[in-house]
Amino acid sequence: MTGYLMKKGISLTAVLFLVSLTVFSVLFVLPGDPAQIILGINASPETLAALRARLGLDQPFWAQYGSWIGSLMRGTGGHSITYDVAVFELIGSRLAVTGPLAMMAMAIAVALAIPLGIFAARHQNRPADAAVMAGTQLGLAVPEFWLGILLMLLFSVHWGIFSAGGFPGWNEDVWGSLKALFLPALALGLIRAAILTRLTRSSMLEVLREDYIRTARAKGLKERTVVYGHALKNALIPVLTIFGLQMGQLLAGAIIIENVFTLPGLGRLVFQAIGQRDLPVVREVVLFMAAAVVIVNFLVDLSYAAVDPRIRMEGQ
Repeated sequence: MTGYLMKKGISLTAVLFLVSLTVFSVLFVLPGDPAQIILGINASPETLAALRARLGLDQPFWAQYGSWIGSLMRGTGGHSITYDVAVFELIGSRLAVTGPLAMMAMAIAVALAIPLGIFAARHQNRPADAAVMAGTQLGLAVPEFWLGILLMLLFSVHWGIFSAGGFPGWNEDVWGSLKALFLPALALGLIRAAILTRLTRSSMLEVLREDYIRTARAKGLKERTVVYGHALKNALIPVLTIFGLQMGQLLAGAIIIENVFTLPGLGRLVFQAIGQRDLPVVREVVLFMAAAVVIVNFLVDLSYAAVDPRIRMEGQ
């Protein structure tokens, strides 16, 4: 197990380095001058040059990259050009919205997908199975932002149960904050649930055809024990793989859905920072999102080892 963890830890470090280099390189070559945006088109060349020097924009690529990585390793990070605060502070404040939103969305997805996938597998080629598959096909076809708008029209405009947007803040109103996150989390979670339901169904069907399942049934075990006690554990391994990938798509979807519901999260922050050419914010938010995806997939790999002992033996 120790060798397995070391191997995955080295891989995690290498991926994070490549992600940071890619993010910095892409933003470095983008057109536009942050100093020009800050000072305006009427700024003199001398003033622009002084600001570029103060921001370190006049340095070569590797010097700027090294300075940025050094600030991240020291825990200081960059400084927002637009908000005039540390980017880490901005990320921390916006993560209080995006974090619960992502967790609520994945909780909704898992709570729907696992039971529906098992139900469809146990009723294969029956009307109930066809109904579940039709629902998942619809979920795959609907864009997240469109579903979010539809939910807003239905639950906010028509029925008035939830607010149409905004976020009161956890310190002001905990219940109101949870209600503000529910509709966007539902929009994100339903799309994830459609994918995970289909995968759970196919994985369960494959496992239920295995010899050890037939043996368990031949011993007279109850069907519930066979399905949940023997089949489900092995069927969840491919589901965990897609679960990790869905976290990346979830963060990408949050950029759109947070703008639809005007939520002050990381997605809305990076969207505004791109328009304002606030490169320190864009760099560190994108890196944070990418690192979150990599770490989630790392944790998924560790969960494989917990579920399947054969995977632990690979690192030995």
